[in-house]
Amino acid sequence: MDFQLSDDQRALRSGMRDLLGAVFDRDRLWAAVERGGALDRSLWRELGAAGFFALRLPEEAGGVGLGLPEAVLLFEEAGRALLPGPLVATHLAAGLVKGAAEGEAVVTAVDADLPVAHLAGADAVLVDADAVLVGAEVVTGEALRDFVAAARPVRSMDPLTPLHRAGAADAPTAAERTRAATVRTPAATEHAPAHAGRLRYEAALLTAAEQLGSAARTTEAAVQHAGDREQFGCPIGSFQAVKHLCADMLARTEPARAAVYAAAVTGDPVEIAAAKLLADEAAVRNARDCLQIHGGMGFTWEADVHLHLKRAWLRAASWLPGAGAEELLAADLGAAGRLPRSSAAYGRPDAEAGGGG
Repeated sequence: MDFQLSDDQRALRSGMRDLLGAVFDRDRLWAAVERGGALDRSLWRELGAAGFFALRLPEEAGGVGLGLPEAVLLFEEAGRALLPGPLVATHLAAGLVKGAAEGEAVVTAVDADLPVAHLAGADAVLVDADAVLVGAEVVTGEALRDFVAAARPVRSMDPLTPLHRAGAADAPTAAERTRAATVRTPAATEHAPAHAGRLRYEAALLTAAEQLGSAARTTEAAVQHAGDREQFGCPIGSFQAVKHLCADMLARTEPARAAVYAAAVTGDPVEIAAAKLLADEAAVRNARDCLQIHGGMGFTWEADVHLHLKRAWLRAASWLPGAGAEELLAADLGAAGRLPRSSAAYGRPDAEAGGGG
């Protein structure tokens, strides 16, 4: 079986990179930083017009009619460009929330007890994103305003991602849920048990694709700087220590790429968990190594690398974080009878081996 990208997929990825280079260059990136991460609605609509959110909707529903592998390619480019906003939630809400597919509506999601990104600028919130296919609610209108008022802003490590804490105590009341718009997909009936949680894993995979794009971008930035920056009369890339850092960055990025692309084809939750772990590690460690290669200037506010590192930390803590992904993999190994006897006796992997979270 040929797993190489097709010509159409390459063109799709190239087209998205060109689009983001035109509508979200470095000037617009830093303008977004100066706005504190407030969303640019015109940019959101441009993404909608380009089919970013409606990519997987059927053509008869006004979408592009492509699949999860193509969506991964687009989100990889979004990660490279540090594109801000609740991209994953809005993409998954296309067809569920009016205007999401066209970029007219911004949709965010409550992911367990984690802070909610871009809550103040959202037009709708998926209150229970893990169970959208079994009747999760989309909170809009007055219920959304009450929901936002009950939440409290928290300081975000990423200047492009404002956060609000919306715990269980802030969840909409029964009366508020009655006023909210409740969306149930056709799968909410007989097919619900088989598909429950599917969107959570798709969200994790798309987030992993963003991490992959960031890891690739910081690798390129590190290699470029290592070739341009000179010390002692020669490029720092000629020094063995710097060579090793760059090689390690590539060695993390490519296995993550293979895992993310494979999981996009299979859609298997266990493979998605593995892909998320690898992509998180690649994004975080590559950004740290890139910062190291840049030296003192890498620690300055004006350098883009710190934005990649902060965003990578934030993504790693969302949509199937490390501990949850490790537990899923451990459970799969245990079910297959492949755990070491000493670990299987306790029903979890050996903590000393780094498993279990």
